Amino acid sequence: MFKRTQRVRRTVTITKQIRDGILTYCKMNHPNEGILILRGKYKKGQVLVDGLVIPPFSHTGPTFAGFPHSFLPLDASYVGTVHSHPSGVAKPSVTDLHNFFGFVSIIVQSPYDDNDVFAYDRDGNLLEITISLD
Repeated sequence: MFKRTQRVRRTVTITKQIRDGILTYCKMNHPNEGILILRGKYKKGQVLVDGLVIPPFSHTGPTFAGFPHSFLPLDASYVGTVHSHPSGVAKPSVTDLHNFFGFVSIIVQSPYDDNDVFAYDRDGNLLEITISLD
């Protein structure tokens, strides 16, 4: 008999400095999407983001952002990605969900203010984000 395991509720914590870096990067790339790799730790449903990486050979446009995963060095500290939606809608697209990378996908909607940052799991469910002062 199979035992059902309860799903761990995933939460995301990012530092204020990382959030500010994400918002600045998104503003710099507007009107194109911007994409970054999130670096941090994952433990018992808690994703802690403490760094950002510009992906090598990334390509962006007004409605897309991506990068070839084959050029990334093997690194266990990659916990997900963040990309912007210049359209002002932070809901993940089908393409976003099909290209999910890591434990979390953060989407930042235009105009890229403090409250325009949203996190999702691989099923497109909204996750709670906490901003730490560290």
